[in-house]
Amino acid sequence: MRTLLLNKEQVSSLICMREVIGTVEEAYRAFNSNQVVQPGYIGIHLPPPRGEIDFKLGYCNANEMISMKASSGGFVDNPESHGVPSGMGTILLFDAQSCALICVMDGSLITGLRTGASGAVSVKALARKDAGKITSIGTGNQARMQIRAIKEIMKIEMIHAWDSNADTLARYKADIESEFGIPVVMASSKKEAVEQADILVTTTRGKGPLVEADWVKPGTHIVAIGTDQQGKQELDPEIFRNAKIVNDSIDQCTEKGETWHPLNRNIISKHDIHGEIGELLLGIKPGRENEDEITIFDSTGMAIQDNTTATKIYRNAMDGKVGTFFEFF
Repeated sequence: MRTLLLNKEQVSSLICMREVIGTVEEAYRAFNSNQVVQPGYIGIHLPPPRGEIDFKLGYCNANEMISMKASSGGFVDNPESHGVPSGMGTILLFDAQSCALICVMDGSLITGLRTGASGAVSVKALARKDAGKITSIGTGNQARMQIRAIKEIMKIEMIHAWDSNADTLARYKADIESEFGIPVVMASSKKEAVEQADILVTTTRGKGPLVEADWVKPGTHIVAIGTDQQGKQELDPEIFRNAKIVNDSIDQCTEKGETWHPLNRNIISKHDIHGEIGELLLGIKPGRENEDEITIFDSTGMAIQDNTTATKIYRNAMDGKVGTFFEFF
């Protein structure tokens, strides 16, 4: 049996952000159309200075593919001590008809791309149509991915950015202005940045609230990306009290996402969650309903996003004869 191997450079050449937005929308629709089997993901936290590794598994009936992804992050000593990145990812694709392993590909880029695309999908469904100013709390790789995706579906007039690391913030400003030509204001405080937002994107590894409720103006759409374990937090739970709350997966977000915090403090109940993003895309539930409502998209990330995106890359590779085959057995 032949298995296709795709490295990071090849994966990068086989898909663009606009295509990924499409595969993520496909994933969300499939999830809310009973076409997905997706066990809860598991994570292993290792003692510092090591980080964490997560495992996500999913099956999509629509494409007859099973995917398994291992992704790590926070291994800060890796570059110097081991000569590898601080975060890595690998995706395995299995043909669901035979369960044969048909592809092994680098997954680190896919994780970044599909997470960025998820924010853009939520912006299409939940942001005000006249939104133009984005605030980024956190300015690392995923903050860049969010801008790369959101600019595909709207015109970004200006970005206000804040980061606890001044050097990281300065690099973000230089990179975004150079790559996209979008002006970036380096905010002196989180409050200053948040108050300017039409769309607020949080992409940190925060362990407590970084954004206070009274900083968020009416009509703001919040893309909450950073929290995928109970020990992480970016938003003041009070923001949820009067907001329209949309999850990628209610089961995941209420257990491990930003939504867990207001639930744990009895600020909201599960009945206060408006729905899942796939329900909005399918027209089962409405998106934004007025110009003043605060909307929150809590994204913990789902295996089905990896599945549909990796499947698109695999098919593009087969069509373009890209990659190396090896005999698995």
